[in-house]
Amino acid sequence: MRALVVAASKHGATAGIAAAIADTLRGRGVIPVSAEPDDVRDLDDIDAVVLGSAVYAGHWLRPAMSLVERLGDELAARPVWLFSSGPVGDPPKPSEAPADAAVMVEAAHARGHHLFAGKLDRASLGIGERAVVRVPRAPEGDFRDWPEVEAWADEIADALGAGTGAGAGGHRPAT
Repeated sequence: MRALVVAASKHGATAGIAAAIADTLRGRGVIPVSAEPDDVRDLDDIDAVVLGSAVYAGHWLRPAMSLVERLGDELAARPVWLFSSGPVGDPPKPSEAPADAAVMVEAAHARGHHLFAGKLDRASLGIGERAVVRVPRAPEGDFRDWPEVEAWADEIADALGAGTGAGAGGHRPAT
């Protein structure tokens, strides 16, 4: 079983979630295939897809949306799960799914969508991005919940009929 695990990530936090999902799937006997969304041209030899995107101003990043537009028919032929990353704070805000989530679930024929908390490091942001996070007073920090990520990846492995081995065992990417 080969699963494409791909994410559109602007500053690396969403890519870190994708890496943790891939590690958990690998621990369950699924072979993860990683790529950048723009590099995925077809889904030959891929049995399942996990696609994620960072969320900015309530929307998915263009590379993830383009992948769904480009490969919609191929996505419909295999199990697909989507995730978004972006809310920050404790509790994470905003708590609702991004505006694009329902449209992406339908277009990708996804089995589901999961919203994960994200990470905000002001030092990595450009001037415009700093202005955007200043208005709602978004708190700085890493709010990703690694046990939640691993549990969701385990649900995917279960749905794929993967082995019962323990997941990644506490994978915590540096990004």
